[in-house]
Amino acid sequence: MTLILQVENVTKRFGGLQALTKVTLDLVEGQILGLIGPNGAGKTTLFNTINGVYTPDEGSIRFLGKDVTGAKPYEMARMGMARTHQIVRPLNELTVRENVMAGACFGHENHSLGPAFKIANEVLEFAGLAPRADQLAGSLNVAQKKRLEMARALAAHPKLLLLDEVLAGLTPSEIDGMVTTILKIREQGVTIIMIEHVMKAIMNVSDHIFVMEYGQQIAEGKPEDVVRNPRVVEAYLGDPQMAKRLMEAG
Repeated sequence: MTLILQVENVTKRFGGLQALTKVTLDLVEGQILGLIGPNGAGKTTLFNTINGVYTPDEGSIRFLGKDVTGAKPYEMARMGMARTHQIVRPLNELTVRENVMAGACFGHENHSLGPAFKIANEVLEFAGLAPRADQLAGSLNVAQKKRLEMARALAAHPKLLLLDEVLAGLTPSEIDGMVTTILKIREQGVTIIMIEHVMKAIMNVSDHIFVMEYGQQIAEGKPEDVVRNPRVVEAYLGDPQMAKRLMEAG
């Protein structure tokens, strides 16, 4: 069992607001970790701290066995970490293919344009966007933009992929399609952390669940154990019968 990411006692403050308090998690290589909790729980702040957008005020972060506390996002990308954003950020004036090529050029393999073109075509085929390769990214609908965001991250050939609410705003059939894609990404050897509010999907796709509230960890474990945790039910699920419905849905 190899740990790809170790977050130890990470604390982050913004003025008088304490956004994260002594958050500790270990991520095993090859796993899908589901990160859940109410709005404002600190999930995206934790992503931004892992990714290098924020430097923790206390604690440490290790990625691939190296201390990366305080590293910048471009340094994390070079090491093999990629992410999507809750609010999709396509380069609207570039084509779909050019957006994905950017991921290949600025990932840890640092490809030139020729190889990046080839990689982009392969990733677009995988993501189901090949027919739209020559369209401007700004012309895509929400579901397509979410796939583009994921494709751009995948073109970097990451070792760790951070997915921030890639299922939000999608129809049930689009969610099913995206979940299938996420499982295929894991089959390629990519480790994944997912922030998600679509409970049926996150519970059925994750190997391990990490629950946050008010910037702190309140539970973690296998999905079937977490959904039965009284503190999780009280803080997030709100309904004692939710656990039964979620697990039966799987």
